[in-house]
Amino acid sequence: MSPKDKPLVWLHGEVKTPALSAQARLEAGYLLRVLQSGVSLSMPHSRPMPGIGRNCHELRINDESKTWRIFYRIDPDAIIIAEVVSKKTGKTPAKVMDNCKSRFRQYDNESS
Repeated sequence: MSPKDKPLVWLHGEVKTPALSAQARLEAGYLLRVLQSGVSLSMPHSRPMPGIGRNCHELRINDESKTWRIFYRIDPDAIIIAEVVSKKTGKTPAKVMDNCKSRFRQYDNESS
């Protein structure tokens, strides 16, 4: 890790907590390292999630039988990860969106 890389801040859980396969964990780790180095990702790996907030995104990890989503925000000093869930449909559940908003809000309040 370079001194210029942004740290990852986990607000809830961690990538290995859900039942990701070894290959999916490797892909998630690689993509998170790319984000830490300052490179922006786009489809098919990541998409913006303006419904959650500014600079919020959804990292997409395809696994053997599931598709995992890592909801994160790019801050000037860190990559903030709010949630890791498996998704079965194209629409993000309202509960996941609300959890992410709440966690980011709590992080912002505690950081200021």
